[in-house]
Amino acid sequence: MTQHRKDLHGDATATESQVRQMKAEDIFRWDQFVATCPEATFFHKAGWQSVIEQAFGHKTYFLFVEENGVIQGVLPLAEVKSYLFGHSLSALPFCVYGGIAATSETARLKLDQAAQKLAAELNVDHLEYRSLHATHSDWPSKDLYVTFRKTIDPDVEKNMLSIPRKQRAMIRKGIKYELQSCIDESVERFFYAYSSSVHRLGTPVFAKKYFELLKKTFADDCEIMSIVKDDRVISSVMSFYFRDEVLPYYGGGTDEARAMAANDFMYWELMRRCCENGYKTFDFGRSKRDTGSYSFKKNWGFEPQPLNYEYLLVKAQQIPNHNPSNPKYQIFIRAWQKLPLSWANLIGPHIVKNLG
Repeated sequence: MTQHRKDLHGDATATESQVRQMKAEDIFRWDQFVATCPEATFFHKAGWQSVIEQAFGHKTYFLFVEENGVIQGVLPLAEVKSYLFGHSLSALPFCVYGGIAATSETARLKLDQAAQKLAAELNVDHLEYRSLHATHSDWPSKDLYVTFRKTIDPDVEKNMLSIPRKQRAMIRKGIKYELQSCIDESVERFFYAYSSSVHRLGTPVFAKKYFELLKKTFADDCEIMSIVKDDRVISSVMSFYFRDEVLPYYGGGTDEARAMAANDFMYWELMRRCCENGYKTFDFGRSKRDTGSYSFKKNWGFEPQPLNYEYLLVKAQQIPNHNPSNPKYQIFIRAWQKLPLSWANLIGPHIVKNLG
């Protein structure tokens, strides 16, 4: 007699592919699939569910398709409800990459259908996929972000020589200051450097709790490297490791960092360490076109690769524009820069948790 069990679409036979929500007992299999699926990224890992729920209080829907007990595809989603910034369902907020990761077109279609159905049931403004590759040419998309990825040569010196001359000069400036790198287990020094940097830019800071959760959840795959001078932290970066890639994801520097070229030295030191440890890809991460971050990464000889952020409009009439380059946020940015750092660190997390 064939056994039946209920999935997101009602009753289905155990041999049919089913869409289910991830539970605690599914986490190990989920992460096994992510580790081997070519389309999956660090941001598809199961740990993001607990991080997003605990750090920001958002409801998550981590969907997967399985057939005969074998996972065929995953789609991590989170719902963000905000009076100021709207109501969205995204794969995945606070992450550069997301969307569907699948090994079959059947699984991809089922996950896509389930996400659209869920977006309609939740009555969100929009459903968002953050992907390296376009999947819905018929959906509105945002051509704002690019990512920067480059192969790490096995030879340290060749990596240095591949960096354009002016940028090499900045790295050597940091070396002349006798800056040193060290790996931190605590987020304390990182958070000081990061929050100082974000405050200067006039944008809200994430709570320290968020970074503590990232470090606790992803353990050795989440590393903090700080740059110090005479025992003072000058800059610091939190990086994620996935397969043979390193992703420096959050970083910043104190007021002294620019004069010492500490950020330039920091990213080179990370690349050097990763080269020596056998990593093959340096993912410099997302930047908005024509910003200081975009120019900085291009100066390293990295070429921008477009990111495909696609939107299914449910209630909304147009795609959201919640980024600092939006002219309507300029007054807020200037006011935020004048706040004392302690106030900014206290208030900021309540704002940024709704931006995604």
